[in-house]
Amino acid sequence: MTDARKIDPRVFDLYDEYCHGHITRREFLSRATAMTVGGVSALWMAQALLPRYAEAQTISFTDPRLKGTYAEYPSPGGTSGTMRGYLVQPAGDGPFPAALIIHENRGLNPHIEDVARRAAVAGFLALAPDGLAPVGGYPGNDDDGRQLQRSLDPDQLDQDMINSARFLKSHALSNGRLGATGYCWGGGMTNRL
Repeated sequence: MTDARKIDPRVFDLYDEYCHGHITRREFLSRATAMTVGGVSALWMAQALLPRYAEAQTISFTDPRLKGTYAEYPSPGGTSGTMRGYLVQPAGDGPFPAALIIHENRGLNPHIEDVARRAAVAGFLALAPDGLAPVGGYPGNDDDGRQLQRSLDPDQLDQDMINSARFLKSHALSNGRLGATGYCWGGGMTNRL
């Protein structure tokens, strides 16, 4: 494991540019390499900063404390009129308080799915909507995910998230109490709900 305290602070600004789609991964690594000092390589910096989805799973899809499925639901006024999300319920009959988990600006990736499972294990009916569902879903890497999300109409995507909140709040297993959290773009979307 790398220690982020040893990384030149300018690299964090550079990483922020990469995360928000202002530069490509290749450009991030190229520019980070130019900042490499004191034996800290660009590869080392990338290992410290870039997501490692293989290690992201803390709760298994098959954990007996939950039941997860991909649900489709109407999204009038949204990108395609239909949305898809990862719906996870705790073991038991419910009803449960509901938690909407909104992804970054790159789609429903393995980390966000794991966050939804963690919420379910904590007793919440959790929904992680996939804003990229209308264009095929998360493409398997963040760079392509950011490009896909940029191709969507932002107002329609916002409506998809609002409709996701409505779907979850009114779900048969929900007790009608809804909370939301989001990461990166999803954090801003949470504030707009």
